[in-house]
Amino acid sequence: MSDRALMEGSEAIAKAAVAAGCRFFAGYPMTPFTELLENMAGLLPEVDGVCMNAESELEAVGMAWGAATTGYLAATGSTGQGLSLMQESLSEITNARLPLVVFNMARGQGDYFQATRGGGHGDYRHIVLAPMDVPEAVELTRLAFELAGQWRTPVMVLGDYYLAHTYQAVSVPAIDEASPEAPEWALNGSSGGTGTAKIISPLGGGVEGEEGFDLGAHYAECAAHIQALASGVEPLVDVGHCDDAELVVAAYGSVGKFVRYACLRLRDAGHPVGYVRPITLWPFPSEAVQDAVAGSAKVAVYEQNMGQMVDDVRLATLGALPVEFIGGPSWDHSGFGIGPDINVPDISQRILDVLS
Repeated sequence: MSDRALMEGSEAIAKAAVAAGCRFFAGYPMTPFTELLENMAGLLPEVDGVCMNAESELEAVGMAWGAATTGYLAATGSTGQGLSLMQESLSEITNARLPLVVFNMARGQGDYFQATRGGGHGDYRHIVLAPMDVPEAVELTRLAFELAGQWRTPVMVLGDYYLAHTYQAVSVPAIDEASPEAPEWALNGSSGGTGTAKIISPLGGGVEGEEGFDLGAHYAECAAHIQALASGVEPLVDVGHCDDAELVVAAYGSVGKFVRYACLRLRDAGHPVGYVRPITLWPFPSEAVQDAVAGSAKVAVYEQNMGQMVDDVRLATLGALPVEFIGGPSWDHSGFGIGPDINVPDISQRILDVLS
């Protein structure tokens, strides 16, 4: 690891992505994603990589898709609005079994359903990681590229305005200028016209000259891959002080850090509260959440939205105890996700109201 340095989140994430081997990045500027795109544009040429400022998110995801088929570690991203335009491609990239890292610098937490359920067509899921701060984002960026390559699937890093613009002291791995070797399945043009050219498609794989695609068989393989992902990807979760808690508070992402701090201060004051922070949003850490709340009387869920992850918490607990939503949308005039209500005193009071 390099020496610790004070960095804005967007810079740290970009450096972590390049250190993880990313050599192609495409995006369209939209706050709070813009600064990540700018940092990638500055870093990638230094390692013979390519960064494209696309004309829209549709072009950006298409460029990244093309780069991924050649074996390059590729990434793209946007805010939730831009990710809406990418949903068709993300569903087809998933069914084409291509590794791709997607950075969602969301505006608030209204895009949980979009990230974890997906808005594209068909029956697909991909991995979603939600860091709470810049140091964790650096670690999860590395993990995102590792998982994308291991499972040949898109992996989303779900951030927000706080993550993109907060400065923290962080260590980022040194960047190796050597590009990772292309995997065996990658398309490099060397077999074109030979009758044995490889094909990568959301309709299935194969070689040139085969008689069409067996879509039924391919979709069955995709379903088996989703099942393998759900059971094989280790869900990450941060749990604290739940053994003797009467109330466990669940939250994710940047907001989860506020909630964790509020719970720690409330415990210092003698209140029996604990916290659980899902880091892997899909596969959701249902068993860990079940274990965390097993001895408590209630669960409270805090999100910066009208209630989305709360559904997964309720599914995880299966009606064993009450689950109350204590969050809500909170916006300043910019609408970028800076929540005036996201502060420790306000969160603490909401927790105490449920505890009483």
